[in-house]
Amino acid sequence: MKQVRLYIIMLAVVVLPHTMKAQRGGDALYMLLHLTQSSKVASLGGNQVGLPASDLSMLLHNPGLLDSAFSKQVSLSYVPYLADISYGYGGGALHFSKVGTFALGFSHIGYGEMTAADESGVITGTFTAGETMIQASYSRMLYGRIRAGISVKPVISRIESYDSWGIAGDMGVFYTDSSGLFTAGLVLRNFGRQITSYGQAEVESLPADLQAGLSFKPAHAPFRISLTAQDLLSGSLDYELNDDEGSDIRRDYDKASDLEKVLRHFTLGLEFMPSQNFYVAGGVNPRRRIDMKTQSKASTVGYTWGFGFRVYKFHFSYASGRYHLAGTSNHFTISTNLSSF
Repeated sequence: MKQVRLYIIMLAVVVLPHTMKAQRGGDALYMLLHLTQSSKVASLGGNQVGLPASDLSMLLHNPGLLDSAFSKQVSLSYVPYLADISYGYGGGALHFSKVGTFALGFSHIGYGEMTAADESGVITGTFTAGETMIQASYSRMLYGRIRAGISVKPVISRIESYDSWGIAGDMGVFYTDSSGLFTAGLVLRNFGRQITSYGQAEVESLPADLQAGLSFKPAHAPFRISLTAQDLLSGSLDYELNDDEGSDIRRDYDKASDLEKVLRHFTLGLEFMPSQNFYVAGGVNPRRRIDMKTQSKASTVGYTWGFGFRVYKFHFSYASGRYHLAGTSNHFTISTNLSSF
């Protein structure tokens, strides 16, 4: 119990400074920190922190998911994102008796090649931009069926000749009941700050995100439902845009119903699992659907789906997400445990 109390105190110390100020929706440094690497999570709406983990890339959502079962597992993910943007993840884990479980992961996003021009608009060539992150995670059992984990994530961003360094952290807990049918998670994601900014820009803090989620599989039923509440440190998730004249335009959510305002904080996913070696999943992210749809058309924006299967000693998973009317993104993940060979 002393360990549980200590962890709660540590979490409160980190959370309280961020609750003192409002967080505006749409503002974020280092977008790599906020992207979904796991195909399994992507198929379930893009974010689930109370779902039992199946591959190491899910640790980016909650380090409390890490346990001894991941020892010697390696996992790789790749996402050809929008336009020429692509990103990926690679990681591995080891468990040490009486110490805990450690994991190390690497992520990178490339924004493609862009046209460079001077102040008068004369094209001078091309340049690239990208971000790279290292994720070092550790977890161990705290008390009973409660497991806690922490991740430290140094990140570097480069745009043309401008660099920025920063460091982010995640703290999370994960609970599994005695039947294994109900799980829940609580995590504070991406708290931290820049160490150096781009050029002479002011150093900024990272917008922390408090999230809570649960997952439930009815006994003898081949399906599981997962729900995660996100941005719990934020109020109305509004944001500001600039019009052609450079003036700020604030999206008006006062006209939205109370139900819509609440739904923007949730992500819902549903899995169908006829066997341990195969699943089909679908999900919806209401906030993404509201933000990215147009006035004339919504289509399937905000909905995701995917599937996963096992072949020999390898687990493959795929997800498709409609993040914008302009196109669909595909997620691919493969994992295996080296101890099985």
